[in-house]
Amino acid sequence: MLKLGLALSLSNIKNMGGWKPTDESSLVAWYQNKVGITLNGSDVSQWADSSSNSHDMVQATASEQPAYDASTGNLNFVAADTQNLQTTSQISLTGAFTIGIKFNPDAFNTVLIADNTTANEFIKATNTTRINIKIDGTNLSLDLDSGTIGDGYILITRNGSNLITLYHNGVAQSGTGTVSGTSDIDCIGARKTDTNPYDGDMSEIQIYNSTGADLVANVKDYFDKL
Repeated sequence: MLKLGLALSLSNIKNMGGWKPTDESSLVAWYQNKVGITLNGSDVSQWADSSSNSHDMVQATASEQPAYDASTGNLNFVAADTQNLQTTSQISLTGAFTIGIKFNPDAFNTVLIADNTTANEFIKATNTTRINIKIDGTNLSLDLDSGTIGDGYILITRNGSNLITLYHNGVAQSGTGTVSGTSDIDCIGARKTDTNPYDGDMSEIQIYNSTGADLVANVKDYFDKL
């Protein structure tokens, strides 16, 4: 019995530590809450990628750097100053993906993540109940069944059949759509060029080049505890 108990303890060491995004081989980029922040005074000049892929988001122009709240780990973007962070290490999602974003907007019709060098590539909080996704120029509007955008987090998945599903605070919404093509991302907070800049708090972003029930469940559980 002692040997059995020891074996069980050893096998459960990883589980005791809990799942984290870096456990997934399909992790593309992870902008982790309270981690990887480089400050210019009280503003963020870099939000480092916590994956091994070095898709670090930076902003050299001081007036375009979002403010940082050390107590919450939130980056606060001001649309009037076109504040955004951008990477020179392009993210391109050609097939299935899972994207999780925890945010709280102060205004709508603003971009969460996008490509600021390639047109027609973005994820936008259009209004209090709608997320718009554009991939290779094809637009998809996904509406909430209930609740309000910004009161927690969203997950967006695309499966091997190009079916896109929106989750709001862990619950899959009924409206779906099919969009193929390559989703390009190189910016947090604006699309080409510096259009529809984000206004509000951004807490965490996770990007994977796969999807599936287990991954979605793990990401949901992670965001629920964030």
